Amino acid sequence: MKFGYKVKFIVKTIPSIILMFSLTTLKSQEISVPKFGKGILQLKGQEDSWSMNLSFRMQLLTLADFEDNQINNSSYNSLIRRSRIKMSGFAINPKLKYKFELGLSNRDISGANEFTSNSPRYILDAYVDWNFYKNFRIRFGQGKLPGNMERVISSGNLSLVDRSILNSKFTIDRSFGVQFINQFNLGKVFLSRQIIAISPGEGRNVTTGNIGGHQYTYRVELLPFGLFDSKGDYFGLDLKRELSPKLMLASSLDINKNAVKTRSNMGSYMILENGFFKTDIQTIFVDAHFKFRGFSLMYEYAKRTADDPIAKDSNNIPTGDIVNVGSSNNIQFSYLTNSNFAFTFRNTKINYDKIYQHNDNKQFTLGISKLFRGHKLKIQSDLTFEERYNSNKNIIYRVQLDIHF
Repeated sequence: MKFGYKVKFIVKTIPSIILMFSLTTLKSQEISVPKFGKGILQLKGQEDSWSMNLSFRMQLLTLADFEDNQINNSSYNSLIRRSRIKMSGFAINPKLKYKFELGLSNRDISGANEFTSNSPRYILDAYVDWNFYKNFRIRFGQGKLPGNMERVISSGNLSLVDRSILNSKFTIDRSFGVQFINQFNLGKVFLSRQIIAISPGEGRNVTTGNIGGHQYTYRVELLPFGLFDSKGDYFGLDLKRELSPKLMLASSLDINKNAVKTRSNMGSYMILENGFFKTDIQTIFVDAHFKFRGFSLMYEYAKRTADDPIAKDSNNIPTGDIVNVGSSNNIQFSYLTNSNFAFTFRNTKINYDKIYQHNDNKQFTLGISKLFRGHKLKIQSDLTFEERYNSNKNIIYRVQLDIHF
């Protein structure tokens, strides 16, 4: 047989070999197709040695922005707001869990720069979580920091189309690092959770190493009436219609030492001619979440300060970069009817420090959603009235289809 024919024969047989190998391997695994909303595929290894759940979700958004409340002065946009693939499960032991999530939409992967090797930021979460003793866990890798409640709630489990302006201006989002998580009882019902996180100070998908100092985050959560049904404290709506009142009170403190970005581990880099401007940035969050019989009430407060918020060069001349300092309040009220229509009202105010040199901002949002399979399949719409002090008043209308497989 000539060499060319040998190559063709090998190329033609490779798919068959891979298929036979796959079928042989899968015989030693348990495979199931979950119900809608529970993932696309569920795999379990032989003798329960590992598991993996594969899921996918997307959000299709259309919005209209009417500047200064004028119809003839408007802009429209339609986009894939989020498109994500997630894999999660356990390895060797159910107490050793993992999560891996990729973002595929333009908004998910944006932010490429020299500090991310000029590469799209595909990876959202990539960590292992080890429950090593009773209610003590350690998490290592990249994931959400224990900051404000809105950020920790998944974007697919929100009451409205998207998060508030408090979150967009003051959140601390994701980072690589280590987290220590604990939960203990303070009585028969009263529970307390604590999370301590240590991470570099520049956020997610950074490849250039630790430029500034380190970021230290501590969060404490108090649940005086016990656990919410099905982890409902981190869902926007009261899907389970809690039969007894449930409440979570929480607070987070984030200290970013020698931070080099304008919003702690987010925002833009404060670059000088010969390095970076560095300053200590502190962010405080106070949260409350209450649910009872379809009603839910969520409150958030955020405040950011910096030791020196104005970036200056070696000659003590301002460079134009200013740390986003100020405070914000966000309150949200929702009700889920028995026919699975949800009505939500949100009021958010931002008060910037004068040194930040930005106009204050406030928004009032009215939303209505129809849930077909809980948060897994829903249509959401909201209408926002925005007022920027000493500036124009705007109206923003949004409608979004959210589907999770």
